[in-house]
Amino acid sequence: MTSKMRPIGRRTVVGGIAAAALAAPAIVAAQGTYPNKTVRYINPFPAGGATDTLSRMFCAKLTEISGQQWIVENKGGSGGNVGMDALAQSAPDGYTLGLGGIASHAISPTLYAKLPFNARTDFTFISTIWQLPNMLVVNLDLPAKTVPELIELLRKNPGKYSYGSAGSGTTLHLCGELFKIMAKVDIVHVPYRGGGPAMQDLLAGQINMIFDNIPGALAQSRPGKVRALGVTSEKRSPVVPDVPAIAETLPGFDISSWTTLTGPAKLPPEIIARLSELSKKALESEDLKAKFFEQAAIAVWRTPADTLAYRDAEEARLAPIIKASGARVD
Repeated sequence: MTSKMRPIGRRTVVGGIAAAALAAPAIVAAQGTYPNKTVRYINPFPAGGATDTLSRMFCAKLTEISGQQWIVENKGGSGGNVGMDALAQSAPDGYTLGLGGIASHAISPTLYAKLPFNARTDFTFISTIWQLPNMLVVNLDLPAKTVPELIELLRKNPGKYSYGSAGSGTTLHLCGELFKIMAKVDIVHVPYRGGGPAMQDLLAGQINMIFDNIPGALAQSRPGKVRALGVTSEKRSPVVPDVPAIAETLPGFDISSWTTLTGPAKLPPEIIARLSELSKKALESEDLKAKFFEQAAIAVWRTPADTLAYRDAEEARLAPIIKASGARVD
């Protein structure tokens, strides 16, 4: 019985090897078709703000060039940390990605006493997406039309005025804290769950000023609903060259937002390579660059390695500013 079974066993092994050889190209081909279903993209900020507008533009372009839907899911809270925690815990299959950036991945490691994730090792950094400065805008009833006038007003009235932000740990919060230090003023921080709600309270007069991403600020300042006083980059933005840089009054003031296409840790190398390729096509397309510029953002593609290195450098640069501000979230 045993001697009769041996030839069958050999044929089975040989057949299995042949079948595997035939299947291998099919497996490689299947991997090469990524994505072959809908991609979930977590925006860790609420709908209605600049990150939402720009994310939807980016995902629409990725939908176009990949042939699969990229769906934006807003999951705000804790300066972007709630959404990023959800991303860190997702399966590393390339079908749950999200919007990382300066808030969650360069500011939070210093600002927060404890994070639910490691900002460096729990993620895969695929590319930067955009960069843009923030803008200081004030309620029209505030009797200050320039940054020097605002500083003078705040110094005469310590603790009387408030500024809103998209949440503790965001660049908008850090801009306010840096402004307080450099201008030597006392203003109250009021955190919100995103830039949209903060802007609504500014318009209603519930707060006096906010540091907002330029797209959200321009949407209200251009029609004259709020007054723009300054941008937070080292130099003026080419989008709004008539608005001074705060650094013209406070030399050295420089905080701009940047974002990254980010996945959970341990994404397969072939998926990282494919996502990098798709991101490059999207971010170097003339139509997306133009749409970003209309929102005051500059499309920026980087390799995965360069994106990680940039994140590391930004955390190191911002840590002393955060510590000097005394800002801390327990």
